[in-house]
Amino acid sequence: MNDSESVTTQISTVDEWTKALAESTGSPGGGAGTGVMLSIAASLTSMVAGYTEAEEAQREQLNGIHSRAHELRRIALQLADDDASASNAFGAAFRLDPGPERDEAIHQASVHAAKASAVLGERAIDAIEDLGWLASNGNPALIADVVVGFGALRAAIAGARTNVSFDLASLTSAGTALEEIRKQHPELWNTVTRLSDALDRIDGLTAGVDKKAAPTEAV
Repeated sequence: MNDSESVTTQISTVDEWTKALAESTGSPGGGAGTGVMLSIAASLTSMVAGYTEAEEAQREQLNGIHSRAHELRRIALQLADDDASASNAFGAAFRLDPGPERDEAIHQASVHAAKASAVLGERAIDAIEDLGWLASNGNPALIADVVVGFGALRAAIAGARTNVSFDLASLTSAGTALEEIRKQHPELWNTVTRLSDALDRIDGLTAGVDKKAAPTEAV
């Protein structure tokens, strides 16, 4: 597949998709990569949950984690493809000739791209506590997989945070001040803060299991 627009997470091999990501086209780009990282985190969450045996009192909670992770794996890949489509519109807007039409196109594409990344980021935030539960209660033999899952989830959240923030800042290209952008798009602005807080949460959870996951560091 030479046309990056025909490459999706649904129909492409990993080799084809990453080859398209490596091209200087921007679609798929970092935002789509964020979705793939979220899918990896969800896949590892599902795997660890499947290997975990819970007491009767915790069985329902474990089943819920397993079910949510299984579904998130699929949804995250679709969000990755949605972001790739948004990136196409974003790039096309900036290629227009200077003028009111270009300013409006950039505005619409920036807001659309920010919303796409925000949806992905909110999904990633929702996944934190499930993986955190497995860090404490999951099969201890798979603690390394939990930490890898935290790493993938952190990458997804960091990517979503940066993309939402950058896309909002792109609105300044038409002369709008950041303070005005904050007033116009309060939900997206607050999403950046929520994603920043989520990074701190993941870092704390990862640090809490580091001695179990990497015991040679203590020697």
